[in-house]
Amino acid sequence: MIDFASLFERRLSFPHPTARQRLDRLIGLDDYKSKLAKVLGLLVNPKGLTDWGAVHHPGAELLIDTILHRPPLIILAGDVGTGKTELAESIGDEVARRENIEIELLPLSLSARGQGKVGQITQLISAAFDYTAKEASKLKSAAGTQGAVILLVDEADALAQSREDEMHHEDRSGVNAFIRGIDRLSNQSLPAAVIMCTNRFHAIDPAVKRRAAEMLVFNRPDEKDRRQLLATRLAGLGFEPADIEAVVCATGPRGDNQPGFTYSDLTQRLIPSIVLDAFPETAIRPARAIELAQQMTPTATFRED
Repeated sequence: MIDFASLFERRLSFPHPTARQRLDRLIGLDDYKSKLAKVLGLLVNPKGLTDWGAVHHPGAELLIDTILHRPPLIILAGDVGTGKTELAESIGDEVARRENIEIELLPLSLSARGQGKVGQITQLISAAFDYTAKEASKLKSAAGTQGAVILLVDEADALAQSREDEMHHEDRSGVNAFIRGIDRLSNQSLPAAVIMCTNRFHAIDPAVKRRAAEMLVFNRPDEKDRRQLLATRLAGLGFEPADIEAVVCATGPRGDNQPGFTYSDLTQRLIPSIVLDAFPETAIRPARAIELAQQMTPTATFRED
């Protein structure tokens, strides 16, 4: 018997004030936030698009139908520490507020990969989609969408690796189950969507990629993004504009082919290091902050090979 409680972790319901705060902290990802919220809104609550079409493009039902019948899958790809998972875990709040519906997030646990027993991965993936479809069907009515479900699959390449690569039969069956799950949600027109996050976009099975309604590729913060993030956090600490620029420069790409800092490098490593270096004896000194930034090594680029 499948233990549904173990299939998912950190289940969240939106709207939620904590998720709003998490979204607001994601500086430099405004374009991703806007695009992801808009696409998710269309996938789980089509009424907005049909109303828009009736007002602006009456008679364009085939156009609207084409948009609404895309598989409910979004792939977020990019290097480690670029904000994919944090955005995926909190974007439901923006969609819930924009569409005026309640949304439940179901983060698929990595335990869904099972222990390699014959048929186990397939059963667990199928069970996850069964539960998602069951919950979503409760929220669909003749009066319109009452709510929606988002199934979040982090480290998605572990479950949807390309069948073109050499793989065990059990893993291949798991990919097939994943594809069937996506098709099921699409064919039943349920208020549900799947978000996949991966550092290994090229490892995802082509049939899964073809089903994606949207694919967003995340990059490390550029100079403008690093300046915005650092200035808002170091302001009021005695940093002159030149000091901020020095930290921005120190966290960018380096001559020894090192990439620039990721968002998590900045918020989870550098800024805490600056604070802890001074605490509790002294105040933060800009010169020391610059020195710490220069000494810190950014997270290495994830390599597909």
